[in-house]
Amino acid sequence: MKRFVYFLISMTLLISLAACGSSGSGSDSSGSNGSSGDTGGNTGPTPTKIVLATPTPKPAPPTPTSKPSPTPAPTEEPTATSEASSGTETPAETPTDTPEPAPMVDSAMVLVPAGPFTMGSDDGDPEDAPAQIIDLPAFEIDKFEVTNDDFALFVEATGYQTFAEVQGASQNWRNYAEGKGNHPVVKVTWNDAVAFCEWAGKRLPTEQEWEKAARGDDGRSYPWGNDFDATLANVKDTGLRGTTAVGSFPGGASPYGVEDIAGNVWEWTATWFKAYPNSTTDNPYFGERFRVTRGGAWFEEAPQVTVFNRNAADPEITANDDLGFRCVRDVQ
Repeated sequence: MKRFVYFLISMTLLISLAACGSSGSGSDSSGSNGSSGDTGGNTGPTPTKIVLATPTPKPAPPTPTSKPSPTPAPTEEPTATSEASSGTETPAETPTDTPEPAPMVDSAMVLVPAGPFTMGSDDGDPEDAPAQIIDLPAFEIDKFEVTNDDFALFVEATGYQTFAEVQGASQNWRNYAEGKGNHPVVKVTWNDAVAFCEWAGKRLPTEQEWEKAARGDDGRSYPWGNDFDATLANVKDTGLRGTTAVGSFPGGASPYGVEDIAGNVWEWTATWFKAYPNSTTDNPYFGERFRVTRGGAWFEEAPQVTVFNRNAADPEITANDDLGFRCVRDVQ
């Protein structure tokens, strides 16, 4: 009996030892495979997980601002007429571009009525004589001399170049126009003046028209009367030594209201410098070589700004800093 008990005890111990050996063998197998559950043994370091960076997305382009649609012109409501009955669609009219009008000068003009006046003088220079009665039809004349702004409009509209510009002169009308838009244009030849007046639908005044517009019909010596007065015009005694804005001396206007017709700048006329009828003067400059200029300028003295004083210049090449013009037109 005791042997049998010992036998059972011995068998039980053997079974227990066998079970323990099987458990150790599993532990070694797990270690050799690098199981993360085994904290002992010679396993390698746990690899670091690499995370790739996600590219930063580009911002979306801004939403374009839509251009406002033009406000359509109001149209009449269609009526159920031929379009509805015929079932056909009326074609839309194709719009046409309206050309912009060319710029034009808007200069004030004054009326010089028809009738006789005294032209010339027996008390002036020999070429101013003899005094005579001239009868003229009515006409209109520019109230002021043609200004730099006026001439600029002409050049802009036509591309015109003055004689001085074509010749490449160091000075031309543009140099004298800087900051002086309302001063009379200067450095223009007779041909330049004619070109402007024709573009404006006008013409240069004849010498007779110019004198009547300046003098009236009472035979006066200056536009304002018979006595010289340097406060009524831009002349040498005024002391300005250059052109002034047109209309600066309203007190010196002629009987018809023409301003700056004495002083400021000499003015071209359409007339050849010839002797008056019944003149006894033999001037070597008479003939069809020079055109008459009138009125005197900013550096002239009293005798040169009388309404009857005559001067002349070469129409082809003369373009001075004291020579301008004004225009006239016929009364329809």
